[in-house]
Amino acid sequence: MQGSSGESLSRLSDALGTAVDGGADGAAVGDGLFAAADVLRDQAALRRAATDPSSPAEAKRALATGVFGAHLDSAATELVGTAAGLRWAASGDLPRALDHLGVVALVKAADARGEADRLEDELFRFGRAVADNPELRDALSDPARSASDKKALVRSLLEGRATPGAVRLAERSVSGVHLTVSRALDEYGKVAAATRNRLVALVRTARPLEAGEEQRLADVLARQYDRPVHLNVVVDQSLVGGLRLQIGDDVIDGTISSRLDDARRRLVG
Repeated sequence: MQGSSGESLSRLSDALGTAVDGGADGAAVGDGLFAAADVLRDQAALRRAATDPSSPAEAKRALATGVFGAHLDSAATELVGTAAGLRWAASGDLPRALDHLGVVALVKAADARGEADRLEDELFRFGRAVADNPELRDALSDPARSASDKKALVRSLLEGRATPGAVRLAERSVSGVHLTVSRALDEYGKVAAATRNRLVALVRTARPLEAGEEQRLADVLARQYDRPVHLNVVVDQSLVGGLRLQIGDDVIDGTISSRLDDARRRLVG
């Protein structure tokens, strides 16, 4: 988000951090922010009223707290009210900001329970399962199936096997906010890493890495980028050997297959 929306999101992020650090239940706050985002996305008149730049900030805050106060966690209600009192470059930026903050709140809740590493791993693994399983991908994207049915399918796959935060975010991924489940899960992973001030490295390797190898690789990358790095590892036997790393726009390709391809190009050339 740019301009006034970016500034408003930054202020809300600080307010969320203060609320959670002060004892607010991050999971309840996240659920409340998601619920408010859905209502504002569906109710255009309410969304326009809550973001009308010609209306006084206090009036918009009172409107939001009046609408949501009886339904949301108190900390979530306070954040939604604060959000309505801020300036937004476009009315749709308000529900988008609340969605983003909902993810942050759930990540912070997982972090407080010591489950944030697992949450990041579980989101990535579920994303890979969706990408690799056409039947599952079709079931979660089928417009004929209701959102509640898709969420029930997600719960049947993950509940009891994944952290509560990962289950909640996987359920959220079928809402259509990010168009596809895969895009939503990828975005959630990025938000989780950013919330914890970490980078994410996608590692493709011809064979599974041992625990010691993963840790050494993470340590090397952390020193190189001066930030902790979370590894998402994909085993890809087509690489033959070596590994390929991607961190943001940086790509480090040390695979045998890439060297073979390079050799072929040189021979042809």
